[in-house]
Parts: sequence; structure tokens; C-alpha cells
Amino acid sequence: MAVYNSPLCRVCRVQQKKLFLKGDRCYTKKCPLEKGKGIPGQKQVVLHMNKPTDYKYHLMEKQKVKAMYGVLERQFRRYFDIAVRQKEIPTGDKLLELLERRLDNVVFRMGFAPNRRTARQVVSHGHILVNGKKVNIPSLILNKGDTVEIKESSRQIPIIKQSLDEREVFPNWIEVNKDAFRGVVKEIPNIKELAFDINPTLIVELYSK
Repeated sequence: MAVYNSPLCRVCRVQQKKLFLKGDRCYTKKCPLEKGKGIPGQKQVVLHMNKPTDYKYHLMEKQKVKAMYGVLERQFRRYFDIAVRQKEIPTGDKLLELLERRLDNVVFRMGFAPNRRTARQVVSHGHILVNGKKVNIPSLILNKGDTVEIKESSRQIPIIKQSLDEREVFPNWIEVNKDAFRGVVKEIPNIKELAFDINPTLIVELYSK
């Protein structure tokens, strides 16, 4: 299975925005952006730069979202095509909704991992049960009412236990029982309620050209 393996801090430096790809580390002074590091491969002293084009803005927005959720172009395009075919909500909102409903993202949102990359490993290594059955497919799209829990034999794994212990706030669309290492998808996520620094319209426009 192909995975997004770019160095996480480098991704944020390219975007010159914190994407919080490393969880709690991103809130500390260890973050390269906190140290004032610029775009990789670019000298700090720049007397002139080419004016960014509209295409560049659109492309960077897509690359940002792909990096945040750890998906590659082929899979990302598939989500976009699904979003285009439905007519219930705007295409961009549906695209983000599908990404939010991925199992690895839900595992992260429920606090079972400190970031999405670790959540993907937690799923791939067989530590997750969905509706009582072991699932090791990070890209599985969850539905309303689905339950996600850590296998009993995996609940003392340090990174899982520490992540859950430290998590205090959860999205409104999920409910988590920390004592039981279990969560449930209460509702389909409403993208308007999520704190996103993302403009999905730019992604839709990029693919529509």
C-alpha cells in the first residue's frame, strides 16, 4: 500500500503554515517554523521572487490537504470524483468530509494516536476494531453509528495510552469513552463546524481547469 512519506516538518516549511502533522510537537519550540526556518532549498535572504500565480495557490492548497491527511494523488482524485458525483453538498465540502471519515483520521480524532501518521500505523498493525471486528485498512470510510475501539491486548501500548490520556477535546461528531478505549461516530462530520485553515474551493477549481 502506497503511503505519504514526505518529511513532515518539511511539508509545513514548504507551506509556511503549521499543519500540525506531528501532534503535540507542533505546539513546542522544536517546530521549525517557530525557529524561523524558511522554505527548504531557498536562501533566507531573497531580494526578489517571482509573483505566485493563481495555479500555484490552487496547487499548494491541494498539496496541503493531501499532506494533512497523508493521501497520495490517485486516492485523493478518487475522493474528488466521488464528491463530484453527489449533489447533496458542495463538492469541496464533500471531499473534506470523506477525508475526515477515513478510519485513520477517526482514530486520530478519537485520541488513540497523537497524529494521523501514527494513527495509520496503529490501524495497519491490527490494533483497531471496527464494530467489533479487526480492521487494518486506514482508508476505510466510516459511517454514522460505527464504533471504533482499541483491541484489549493493545490498550497498554505506551503511545496509544499516552495519547488518549492527554486528549481532552473531541469533535462534536464523535463520542469517546476513554475508560473503554472506545468511540462512536455519532454523526457525519459537518465541515463547517471544523476548525480548518483550508479553502476547498481552490481544490475544486484546480481539478476543473
